[in-house]
Amino acid sequence: QVQLVESGGGLVQAGASLRLSCTVSGRALSSYNMGWFRQAPGKEREFVADINKSGGRTYYADSVKGRFTISRDNAKNTMYLQMNSLKPEDTAIYSCAATAAIRCLFNGCYQATAYDYWGQGTQVTVSS
Repeated sequence: QVQLVESGGGLVQAGASLRLSCTVSGRALSSYNMGWFRQAPGKEREFVADINKSGGRTYYADSVKGRFTISRDNAKNTMYLQMNSLKPEDTAIYSCAATAAIRCLFNGCYQATAYDYWGQGTQVTVSS
C-alpha cells in the first residue's frame, strides 16, 4: 500500500518562505511521477507543480512560476515544494500526489485524474 504524507505547512506572513515535504512509503518514490495540488476554501482543487520520476522535467502553474520550486530526493523517498515570496492567495491545503502514468514522464500532468495516490494535505496560511 502506497502512502503519502505531507509536512511543513504553517502560518506565515506575506513575502515569507515555506518548504513542504511529501514522504512516500510502501513503494520507492522513484516509481512515480509526482505532483502538488492545492485547494483553497470554497474553491476547486488546482494544480501547482509536477516533476517526473528522475526529476529531469518539471512543470508549474502560471500562478506560482518563478516563486515555487518542486524537487525530489529519491534516495530519501521525499519530494519537496519550496515556496518563496508567498502571497495571501497562496493560502490553501496543499496535497501531494503520485502517478505511474507513462505520459507524465514526458509531459506536465496537471489533471488531478492522472494521479493514483494522494496525501491528506497540509495547511498553508499566508497573512497579509
